[in-house]
Amino acid sequence: MVVDLLDRQAELEALGAAVERASRGQGSTALVTGEAGIGKTSLVRSFLAEVSHQVRVLAGSCEDLFTPRPLGPLRDAARATSGPLAEALREPVDQGRLFAAAAEELAEPPSPTVLVIDDAHWADSATLDVLRYLTSRVHALPAVVVITFRDDALGIDHPLRALLGGLSSADAHRLRLTSLSARSVGRMAAAVTGVDADELFRLTRGNPFFVSEVLAFPEQTVTPTIVDAVLARVGALDGDAQAALSRVAVVPSGVEIDLLRRLVGDLDPVGTAERAGVLEVRGSVVGFRHELARRAVVQSLSAIETIQLNAEVLEVLLGREDSDPFRVLHHAVGAGDDGVVVTHGLVAARSASRMGAHRQAAVCYEQVLARGELLDPAHRARVGEAYAWALSNSNQLDPAAGAASRAVDGWVEVGDNAHLARALVTLSRQQWLTERTAASRVSAVRALELTESEVGSDLENDLGNEQRTQALLNMGGLLVLLDHEEEGLPFLRDAIEMAESLGLRRLAALAHNYRGSARLQLGDRVGEVELLESIELARSIDHQEHVLRGYYNLVEGLWRLDDLTAAEQYLAAAEGYVQDRDFPVYTYMCTARRLRLLAMRGQWEDAAAGLTKLVDERGNPGMIGRESLPFLARIRVRQGHADAPALLERARDHARRAEVLEWSVPVGIACVERAWLTGEPDEAAPFPELLLERTDRPGMLVQRGELMRYLRRLGLPAHDFPGCPDRYAAGITGDWRAAARLWEQAGDPYERALELLDSGETEPTLEGLGILDALGAEPAGSLARRRLRELGVTRLPSRPLSSTRENPAGLTDRQLEILRLVGAGMSNADIAEQLVVSVRTVDHHVSAVLRKLGASSRREASARLAALGLGD
Repeated sequence: MVVDLLDRQAELEALGAAVERASRGQGSTALVTGEAGIGKTSLVRSFLAEVSHQVRVLAGSCEDLFTPRPLGPLRDAARATSGPLAEALREPVDQGRLFAAAAEELAEPPSPTVLVIDDAHWADSATLDVLRYLTSRVHALPAVVVITFRDDALGIDHPLRALLGGLSSADAHRLRLTSLSARSVGRMAAAVTGVDADELFRLTRGNPFFVSEVLAFPEQTVTPTIVDAVLARVGALDGDAQAALSRVAVVPSGVEIDLLRRLVGDLDPVGTAERAGVLEVRGSVVGFRHELARRAVVQSLSAIETIQLNAEVLEVLLGREDSDPFRVLHHAVGAGDDGVVVTHGLVAARSASRMGAHRQAAVCYEQVLARGELLDPAHRARVGEAYAWALSNSNQLDPAAGAASRAVDGWVEVGDNAHLARALVTLSRQQWLTERTAASRVSAVRALELTESEVGSDLENDLGNEQRTQALLNMGGLLVLLDHEEEGLPFLRDAIEMAESLGLRRLAALAHNYRGSARLQLGDRVGEVELLESIELARSIDHQEHVLRGYYNLVEGLWRLDDLTAAEQYLAAAEGYVQDRDFPVYTYMCTARRLRLLAMRGQWEDAAAGLTKLVDERGNPGMIGRESLPFLARIRVRQGHADAPALLERARDHARRAEVLEWSVPVGIACVERAWLTGEPDEAAPFPELLLERTDRPGMLVQRGELMRYLRRLGLPAHDFPGCPDRYAAGITGDWRAAARLWEQAGDPYERALELLDSGETEPTLEGLGILDALGAEPAGSLARRRLRELGVTRLPSRPLSSTRENPAGLTDRQLEILRLVGAGMSNADIAEQLVVSVRTVDHHVSAVLRKLGASSRREASARLAALGLGD
């Protein structure tokens, strides 16, 4: 509608400019966002009408189904084409081929192409994967990707946020639509007799949809809400039209004409609703003019009416051979038809898993298991296993472990030891991810024993042999993860032999993955070759999780061996692969490793900000927290940050539970370093003795060298050893010049500065102090000043003003930032959304701020902000 486009000329011009650049081969992404009813769809339709003569349009909408159809909007966009995208979407979908086909489709003539994905806040994971791929490459395509979404519908952990966060400002234009101005509302009201423009603006706050609904029936009493305005328009229709509207309203995606005929019989009442401006025809689909109107009608229905209407839609859908299982599931849930939920929920879940939409698969499995009494015990246990993997792949680790445990109980009840062994393997993996390593090993041993006693001897039993292979693989892999590589290698050897003889390529790929990791962890570079082979095997069967696991194990193994150049190359490969796929666990770990590189190179603030975000987003990160929490704690230790003790204690708790080197080594060395910096040697316990024992093994030369260097600083016995990296060996033996030079070559300014401090000479110590002050390393800087005074230096460089010294309240950077947002009148929920942290984290910070300020309320804290001169 024209009225919706007032105040939108700048956005229309921006979209037009994007098309002009795309015609020259410089593609981009346009993000159109704003609250419900703000005019996102109207803006895009007007834009497409203006450029329709010069572009090819592909358009699809995401649906507000119980759980969305995987790739639904892309299927809609490709429906009218016969190009590479339509071909790639034919079942079975190969995700790797789909990515390439989507890019090829955008490059197809005639160009440029505009791809519109509407309502992306309802997008499924598989669609978001494709959009991640396209938006990261669209700059080289003759295309514009337009994504609309409601920013008020994005929770802190909404999967769309990951896509938005990865877009660069150079390739993405953010068009946030705001409310219409009072002047524009007045112009709209002027066309309708008897409307008070000021009152209309006050009531609607300039929301275009609300304004248009009120103006549609100006003779009625002004309605206080959008729902009231919509229902006023609907109430003016006759009974048949209202009945038709109710049937259309319970179908979120709109109703195809042939389906509508079966639902309402006579289309005349539908035409009446269309003429009234409530419904519209979009090609072969009839739907509400706006989603807000549909929801208003649905909310006006009684619970029984909603159930009956969903049942009518469900009956029609079940009579069609091509009905989408996700639409069937949606209406089956709405109709309370448990039998259909179970049968079609399983079909939908498996379909979602095949396409990498793990979140959607988990939702479907959850609905099926909620009606588990309709399944026989064996079927229920099997579904429970699948549910556990769907949860795990979508980074819901604790629920995944719970689901796996219930699946094990189910197979015990059935008395099927072959399937019980497989379920125990699943449980063992989930227990490891949630840091229950002892329980994980018990489950692994139990699975291995079952396959030995029950099915392992029956060489003709394919199921038994597969379970035996899985049990061997899990036992060997777990031992590798628990740093018992030598013990795990025989299990992996047997698993590889069985998997390859049985043609179980998925298991063979994973077994080679673990064996390659074991060899790297033992210091054998042949493990790198085997890991690369495992990746290629996983690629050949399109097993994405195993590809990512292979890349990540290369990063971790080569990092341990101090080959950061190769590790960073594989990290880039992992980042490139995971950015297009829905694997939050690997996204987390890759992001953390990248931030750790920044920290090593002295970019502490950027690294700390990123690691804080990772830590805040997950209350209990489980095993993957080893990538973030110990290193955030160590940065804060080096900064003398007030949060350092609490962070370090959290990390120590994880290290005690997990009992793996990847937790205990970084946590232990951080504790040793803090003990040295604070002059409190007892704070290091029990890590000096513990790590001296645990790092005395192959593949841990770097970690042992770092430990020895810090033990020497702490005044504890430390010595050089064969294979100790040169930069640590030089420091351990007292050759500060060589050590400082080697750390400079390695690009680590902090460690270089510490070696300069050990010179016992004025000039090198002054140089080290300058580096430390620039880094914000306050504890080490204080140590440098003390040593300079001991050297007789009386005129010392002034201390830099840290954020806590710049304000008299002694707030940290984050606390000051939150105080300013509190002063701006934002709620804790609003602050959490803006800072992309949890509300609980903001609650904690606000309490700390009030305590430091001695304030009893947010109002009092805001007043203190101004009094202290800390406002922006």
